[in-house]
Amino acid sequence: MKLLDRYIFKTYLNFFIITFMSFISLYMIVDFFQRFRMFLSNHASIIQMASYMVHSVPQIISFVLPAAVLLASLLTYSSLSRFSEITAMKANGISLYRLSVPALAVAAVLSIFLFFFNELITPASIQETNRIVKEDIQKQKIRGLFMLNKIWYHGSKTIYSYRMFDTEKNILRGVTIHRMNPDFTLKTRIDARSAEWQGNHWVFHDLLITSFDENQAPFPQWHKEQVIDLPETPDNFKKLQKDADMMGYFELKQYIEKIRAEGYQVSKYLVDLHGKIAYPFVTFILVIIGMSFSLRSERSGGVMQSIGVGIVIGFSYWIVHALLMSVGKSGVLPPCLAAWGSNILFACLAAFLFVRMKT
Repeated sequence: MKLLDRYIFKTYLNFFIITFMSFISLYMIVDFFQRFRMFLSNHASIIQMASYMVHSVPQIISFVLPAAVLLASLLTYSSLSRFSEITAMKANGISLYRLSVPALAVAAVLSIFLFFFNELITPASIQETNRIVKEDIQKQKIRGLFMLNKIWYHGSKTIYSYRMFDTEKNILRGVTIHRMNPDFTLKTRIDARSAEWQGNHWVFHDLLITSFDENQAPFPQWHKEQVIDLPETPDNFKKLQKDADMMGYFELKQYIEKIRAEGYQVSKYLVDLHGKIAYPFVTFILVIIGMSFSLRSERSGGVMQSIGVGIVIGFSYWIVHALLMSVGKSGVLPPCLAAWGSNILFACLAAFLFVRMKT
């Protein structure tokens, strides 16, 4: 059986490498031409464009790896079935369940690999590609710093620090604003529970405004609600806000614990946190589905049919996954169910197909 396992593994690996590299190349070509106008309008150099494409590879790998695993499974077992190798193996008393072991072993390894790859490499690559686009190509100046305990932003006349920024509702939470004199002494300090962008101005809630005289003596005033005239708009803070994609599982978990302890809503981040585990696990599920489709009957398949089935299954998963994640972030579904819902549905499909194989 070791010889047979090596043969199936080699066949699977060959198909996987071909599909994996093809997906990466296709994705890079499409992404390049989508951004080509942006490159030209900002007079990006060849080195800058090449640097962007190189640093985007880890993110592309995260996207296409499950699809490559699925298509490799379809092609491998379709090929074995097409040339009657499956029939020969069954004639020698080898169960189809046993033939699935090499592919399932590869899928398990790739699931673990994808989790740690998304934990250690992908977030840093996303940050770097964003930096290349904003700083190197678009010549934007990054005026802030994201830290787990607080976010700092240097405005045109003020220095901001805040706990988090809700990009959907345009609300700053746990915000502190420092206004400085020309000699860098403190002129005014504003501490507020939240600041909401309404129309074209900021409305602060539960705020304490402290003014300082020439001797730096404080004069505090408390207000329930007040409009504060500031030159910065939500777009300034959106550039600095660190998305969940730019954090690994453990960093995001630490960030969630911090803002939850401060009383802020964390359901949106919890969906992304569960998704960071659910997404790598799908490679294992897709292998079972691909193999089951390929072996549903003798001589089934063919390259074009396998590719077609792979595309349909792949798109179906990503549509369902994206839909449930969006519904979960809106608060309709519990975070765990939103992140794992697509996996549960496709795992049921995989189990149904797997047990109905004619072994």
